[in-house]
This record gives sequence, structure tokens and C-alpha cells, in this order.
Amino acid sequence: MKLNERSLAFYATCDSPADNAGFLYKRGERHTAYHRRWFVLKGNMLFYFEERDSREPVGVIVLEGCNVELCESAESFAFAIRFGGTKSRTYVLAAESQEAMESWVKSLSRASFDYMRLVVRELEKQLQEMSRGLA
Repeated sequence: MKLNERSLAFYATCDSPADNAGFLYKRGERHTAYHRRWFVLKGNMLFYFEERDSREPVGVIVLEGCNVELCESAESFAFAIRFGGTKSRTYVLAAESQEAMESWVKSLSRASFDYMRLVVRELEKQLQEMSRGLA
């Protein structure tokens, strides 16, 4: 599949259901102030927008090969999306409540293809065990 800005913007704003959506505070990479952004999680892509009604995302984070973890920050309810590698960026986000933070951490942790592969393997294993039990 070939992706470009237009196809990503369409996917980010189309009517397909989101796995999670809401406002989070995102810490800037150069200027470390937090900015309130609207985030939409679809599959393994986390889109963020200036406002909830924005037509195009400001950015997208592809969640493959990342770890989501709680972190220390000046903001309450902060967590980080970390990628492996020495020059990889870490995204620091903060939710508006404990419940929202827990929901986002859970959703983001389950968003990668690797996680889905583990779930499928576990379900296949359970199916094989059930099949052996019926035989």
C-alpha cells in the first residue's frame, strides 16, 4: 500500500471508527512546552490535530516498535511513547485525568501489529487446546 499525505489525511478524518480519541497535551520536541491537541488512534496510527474539528492532521505517529510507559513530568497524568534506537524520538503526552491516561496507555499498548500477532497466536493456541479436549 502506498501512503501519501492526502491518503493519510483522508484516513485520519474519514468515518471509520477510532480505537480512541480525545484531547491530550503533547510536549514539543524543540520547545518543551505542552500543547493541547486532539488525538485519534486508528489501528497502529496515532493522528494529532490542532483542534477537534481540524480537517488535516498536524502529524501522525506510527506505533510499530514502541513501548508506552508512565513517566515523570511537570504535567500530571503523563506518559511516553518510546521507540528503540539511539536517535529515535520519544513522545511525551499527558492526559486530563487518571482515567483518560489509563485508557490511552491501554489503547496505545495494544495498537501495534506485534501485539495483534501475539493475540492471534494465543487464540490459536487456545483453539488447539480446545480441539484436543473435544477429541
